[in-house]
Amino acid sequence: MMIRLAFASLVSAFSLVAAAPALAASNADRLHQVAGSAAEFDKARLAGQKAAYFCANCHGQDGNKPLMPDYPKIAGQNKAYIEKQMHDIKSGARANGNSAAMKGVMVLVSDADIKDLAEYVSKMKP
Repeated sequence: MMIRLAFASLVSAFSLVAAAPALAASNADRLHQVAGSAAEFDKARLAGQKAAYFCANCHGQDGNKPLMPDYPKIAGQNKAYIEKQMHDIKSGARANGNSAAMKGVMVLVSDADIKDLAEYVSKMKP
């Protein structure tokens, strides 16, 4: 059962990666709704729009409505915690639970994106 779940998570993550270019434009509207002010929107867009798009797919547009019940709500989460989790998943230091799905997305995110995205997510309204 765990192998099937992990495989399904990987397939889902790779499907998202493949769809990213076509969906990036529509994500600007979604990010603007979440970010609120124009300055916050510009920062989020410039700092990691592609990453924020991927977050919304599993964690919900506002970071409060995860796709699956066992996916965490990320809105308002502590910046240092989010940053550490993303680094650990990307490096393989964290390889439990749903990290397989995240690992597929983290290959697209740079260390600078992680830092900016962690700040962005920490400022989302819980």
